[in-house]
Amino acid sequence: MVSKSMGGSRVHNFAHFLGESIKGAMDLNMWVEPIVAGWIGYILADLGSGVYHWAIDNYGDGSTPIVGAQIEAFQGHHKWPWTITRRQFANNLHALARAVTFTVLPIALVCHDPIVQGFVGVCSGCIMFSQQFHAWAHGTKSRIPPLVVTLQETGVLVSRSQHATHHRPPYNNNYCIVSGVWNEFLDRHKVFEAMEMVLYFKTGVRPRSWSEPASEWIEEIETPSLLQAQ
Repeated sequence: MVSKSMGGSRVHNFAHFLGESIKGAMDLNMWVEPIVAGWIGYILADLGSGVYHWAIDNYGDGSTPIVGAQIEAFQGHHKWPWTITRRQFANNLHALARAVTFTVLPIALVCHDPIVQGFVGVCSGCIMFSQQFHAWAHGTKSRIPPLVVTLQETGVLVSRSQHATHHRPPYNNNYCIVSGVWNEFLDRHKVFEAMEMVLYFKTGVRPRSWSEPASEWIEEIETPSLLQAQ
């Protein structure tokens, strides 16, 4: 179990970095460039979440170095997707928050350009919070904060209906979990399918999406006994 204070400290680090960008913009009377840089960071964070989600959904297993635990967790998530809504905020964020902290901290120490800070702050923040956005995409409308529902319905955050498609066979679409803005483009142009073909011809490794879903990918219906087990 991850403590709330640990998760909170990493959120504070992200807020401090973004605050430095705003302070630098004010000092230099520069607003447009950091805002545009932040918007680009937001867009690219969604793309990054999709590429990473696709990779761990389709390749590797629990023994894979560094990301093995996440691969197992995502496979379990396909079987019991509703459990993500039962976890504490810090539990959803801690793994990504740790990675983001070690990546962003060196940048924060050496770079004080508000444009770079705006890009890195928003991009890393969206990546760090992507698992919470993901959790909200599994929530029911009545249990999600009204502001979050509005952000989902306006496309700022990935919507519940869009992400639900990812959890239906053949489980090979709608991978992006920040805003989902890239999903239509990536799926329509079969970008991930093309990447799978390249990897297959280069390495001989088949993605999981090419096979019939294994039992660990078949969603189980939420029942009181399963809730107790989880």
